[in-house]
Amino acid sequence: MTPKDKEPARGGPVGRMTALVGRLVTGVQPAAGTTARAEARAAEVGLRAGSKARGSARAVQREHWRLIRGLLPFVWPADRPDLRRRVVLAAIVLVAAKIVTVTVPVFFKEATDALTNVVKDPEAEAFAAMAMWAAAMVVAYGVGRIGMAVLTQVRDVLFTAVGQNAVRTLNNRTFHHLHRLSMRFHLERRTGGLSRVIERATRAVELIMRTGVLNLLPTILEFVLLAGVLLYFFNWLYLLIIVATVTLYMWFTLSATEWRITIRREMNDSDTDANTKAIDSLLNYETVKYFGNEGLEQRRFDHSMARYERAAIQTYYSLGVLNAGQAVIFTIGMTLCMWLAARGVATGVHTVGDFVMINALMVQLYIPLNFMGFVYREIRQGLVDVETMFDLLAEPAEIKDRPGAKPLEVKQGRIAFRNVNFHYDSERPILKDLSFEVPAGGMLAIVGPSGAGKSTISRILFRFYDVADGAVLIDDQDIRDVTQESLRSAIGMVPQDTVLFNDTIRYNIKYGRPDATDAEVEEAAKSAQIDTFIRQLPEGYDTMVGERGLKLSGGEKQRVAIARTILKGPPILMLDEATSALDSQTEKDIQDALDRVSKERTTLVIAHRLSTIVHADRILVLDQGRLVEQGTHAELIANNGLYASLWAKQQEAEQARAELARTLEEAERLGAIKRAEDDRDRT
Repeated sequence: MTPKDKEPARGGPVGRMTALVGRLVTGVQPAAGTTARAEARAAEVGLRAGSKARGSARAVQREHWRLIRGLLPFVWPADRPDLRRRVVLAAIVLVAAKIVTVTVPVFFKEATDALTNVVKDPEAEAFAAMAMWAAAMVVAYGVGRIGMAVLTQVRDVLFTAVGQNAVRTLNNRTFHHLHRLSMRFHLERRTGGLSRVIERATRAVELIMRTGVLNLLPTILEFVLLAGVLLYFFNWLYLLIIVATVTLYMWFTLSATEWRITIRREMNDSDTDANTKAIDSLLNYETVKYFGNEGLEQRRFDHSMARYERAAIQTYYSLGVLNAGQAVIFTIGMTLCMWLAARGVATGVHTVGDFVMINALMVQLYIPLNFMGFVYREIRQGLVDVETMFDLLAEPAEIKDRPGAKPLEVKQGRIAFRNVNFHYDSERPILKDLSFEVPAGGMLAIVGPSGAGKSTISRILFRFYDVADGAVLIDDQDIRDVTQESLRSAIGMVPQDTVLFNDTIRYNIKYGRPDATDAEVEEAAKSAQIDTFIRQLPEGYDTMVGERGLKLSGGEKQRVAIARTILKGPPILMLDEATSALDSQTEKDIQDALDRVSKERTTLVIAHRLSTIVHADRILVLDQGRLVEQGTHAELIANNGLYASLWAKQQEAEQARAELARTLEEAERLGAIKRAEDDRDRT
């Protein structure tokens, strides 16, 4: 089976779905046919399509040459002289393999002619010499065939390290770039589509390098050598027929491939769509179960798969047309050459060996020509895949370190917001002229109705976004003037919804400081009051927490997050509604742990339950992005403003919950008494 015969099997979404769910971000084929198509594909992964002119064939060719030039440094890496030596050795072996390939049919011809002479005149005096020559040519033919195979494998082995290094380097560069991109990009992305882009680009890079360097150039070299052999043993008419055959063959192959690329684009789009739906559905497994929508998810996935099925059938159909057309064209050319050779044998111009050789040469030429069509298709489609990854690498990072940015120096930990204005969308301002200060070592709480802009403050402090106006200072240093790495290393975060890595408890705690010792990890867990729970588990600290930490309860995940922050040991602490989703008892335990962590640290608390921040040094009240009140808990209650209103509503809700709990407890107690009386009556 030729490589092209196996082509449609690649890219099927079902076989790789499980691996992609596990990776999500780790291990790109829509074609750049029109601007609208490119924009649709870019939207699929949260990319901007840009303003590249891809409508015309010339623009597409320019784009592909740009991509090829972009890949050349990976073939000839400047910092890896060992890989450069491998490329040179692979090229030498490649040339040697092609020379052997062209000489093998010549050995076949000589052996055939020698055997013909032996059969014609077995009584000749030179019989022994002719027989020996025939045997030598047969052996030479066999050695040549072995040499072809061995040299080809040696070439592939030599180049494997180059190809794999290119894949590793490009993947690492893409992974690093994804982490450099802004939060806006990651909030708008679709994980399934992005993972598919990276997977296809990874496969395409290696394929382009292998087919382009190890197959395209060798095939051209082989054709040149073959032309020389034809002119030496035959005449220009044979060469003319073969050139015409190859030209027509390549024209048909390229034309059919362009037609098939449109079909492959549709198949890839449906593949990406199905993959995105599958990953999104599996990531939201609980939500699907809560609403009993397994049937809906199955129908959505099946709709995408039906589209993929239709495109895959068209792909097989077009492949059949391509294979048949190629076979017809080449067979006609080979038949014409053999007919000329047979006529030459009949007239005494050629020998039987010449007839055999022209057949062997044509059959041998068909192999790289057949692969040439595959090479063109794969390079053409691979360039489209790589183009999407290059678009991803060209995506600008919204938040960058300024030239000459220095590390943040935290001496006291004082935080100041000065006249800060911020918006995600220019038509919808979030923070409006916000100013406040958190004294060194103090605790400032921020409260307000939903949508007031509380969580936005934490994102600005971490510099996930830059403010539109105003400034954010830490110890009088504008956070835009310091490096992002130093800024984020100085701030510890305990979020409302703790998402853990699908790894061990030890790994998740150690994530706060990867170079920490096991003893330091366990000490942090003790401070977060989770060490006892961990040691009760069968595998202790090596217990896997599951996807997003779902094997742990909400309180347990929060304690892991607290332990992680304790281990990090930052001078500034950010608590973003860290207990809002917990029950009262768990909330109290977590709050006690948080109080211990925040001692002697500058702490900024974003709170939903006001009871958790009554002890804060100062409380800010936000409403629609503006600071409307500030003061201590007692002062704000006395002011009888928005804070007092929020407090009263929460107290009423707490009292209602407490009353309901007492009622249920009383009802249960009375029910128990009634059951006891009934039991006595029966006895």
